[in-house]
Amino acid sequence: MKHQQHYSVRYRVASLLLLSLVTLGGALHAQNSQTPPSEGVAEAPVTQYVLSNGLTLWVKPDHRAATAVHMLWVRVGSMDEVDGTTGVAHVLEHMMFKGTPDVKAGEFSRRVAALGGRENAFTAKDYTGFYQQIPAANLAAVMQLEADRFAHNEWPDAEFTREIEVVKEERRMRTEDSPHARMQEALDAVMYQASPYRRPVIGWMNDLDAMTADDARAFYRQWYVPANAAVVVAGDVDPAQVLALAETYYGSIPARPVPVRKPREEPVQMGIRRLEFKAPAEQAIVSLRFKIPRFKAAALDPAHTDAGSDDALALLVLAAVLSGYDNARLERALTQSVDHVADAAQAYCGLGGRGPEACGLYGVPASGKTASQVEAALRAQVALVARDGVTESELKRVKNQWVAGTIYQQDSVFNQARMLGVNWVSGMPTDADARLIGRLRQVTAAQVKSVAARYFGDDQLTVATLVPQPPDPNRPTRPLFSGALR
Repeated sequence: MKHQQHYSVRYRVASLLLLSLVTLGGALHAQNSQTPPSEGVAEAPVTQYVLSNGLTLWVKPDHRAATAVHMLWVRVGSMDEVDGTTGVAHVLEHMMFKGTPDVKAGEFSRRVAALGGRENAFTAKDYTGFYQQIPAANLAAVMQLEADRFAHNEWPDAEFTREIEVVKEERRMRTEDSPHARMQEALDAVMYQASPYRRPVIGWMNDLDAMTADDARAFYRQWYVPANAAVVVAGDVDPAQVLALAETYYGSIPARPVPVRKPREEPVQMGIRRLEFKAPAEQAIVSLRFKIPRFKAAALDPAHTDAGSDDALALLVLAAVLSGYDNARLERALTQSVDHVADAAQAYCGLGGRGPEACGLYGVPASGKTASQVEAALRAQVALVARDGVTESELKRVKNQWVAGTIYQQDSVFNQARMLGVNWVSGMPTDADARLIGRLRQVTAAQVKSVAARYFGDDQLTVATLVPQPPDPNRPTRPLFSGALR
């Protein structure tokens, strides 16, 4: 399926900080909510239901076109796996297309295509999702198909044997053939000790080699229960009619308890960690990750005070000031001078995931420059903010970008549904977008200066450096993969 390494969802570069914003707070409004939206953010009505078996349904009408998006979100991802079966969440995502007693392998996709739709799926550290975008008149048909495989996924061992080879090839193509991807994977494993975020979404190859069909079946039985899932429908639909369809197709699925999730808190880091990753590559890369507080859903309540969540928002603003737009601070200082130290430089911060969060600095040394020089230059820019702060014009610019971008996201029905789903996974309230915009607008220059001084020291830092190596002349050339990766 469309595999998504988690750092591409959670640890976004600052030029995509808008995505961090809408991932946490995009387009959610409570049923009958009295909270007014922030100025400049259009109110988008979302109706929420909970079926008797515990499944959540969110419906957002948008009648501009006769299309609808149907998404099933399951609050399970690689962070819910155990050592020895890493990658099983993603493998199961693949196996969900391999049939039920009524729909044979491959038939799901053929039926959606025949309905004039497109479909796919994705896995991350926090969740697994499935979607179909179809003419609104065909919503009932895809809802019936999705509910059937959610409740009755079934396939022979031979299907698993074939598909696990597809997953392993996906790992080869998207991770093992990419020095940067392998370095980031190694960085996760060094940065985290107790947190399950240390494991790759796609899994370690050894675990994929050893995985069995029953491993995937057990994971399915454990986590694919109604109370651990949400259906999101956006588009040219009527909420009452969507509820009736959901009751028909999802409501009859028996309720089962969601497994208890034990806390796996990351211990306090007590000093800098460094990783040198050697791989055939043309350029070095340096990646710095700093542990930061998580943003808590409760912090969107005006009556709730949480210093860590306040800091998380200020850090998001800091990353945007550093590299959230063309010609921002890192670009000007590191890549544009005559004797520039880097060919690329970025900052990014996470917000709203289920596990620990991080901010990062990233750079590619220019010709004749070293990774150490780039690391020093990146940290110097943060130190400059810690000493002198940021300007009001910088704050205004990034805040206006967020508001405009949030509104722009509403032009896509698919994005509306996706934002709703990720917010449900994170446990955010249904009016999170308005509240979050309001909170971000309140972030001050003094707060940004303060977090720059407090969160970018050595104790919470892990540094990974890609050390380029010459190509290995003895490495065998792999034949081109003849199968299909979703």
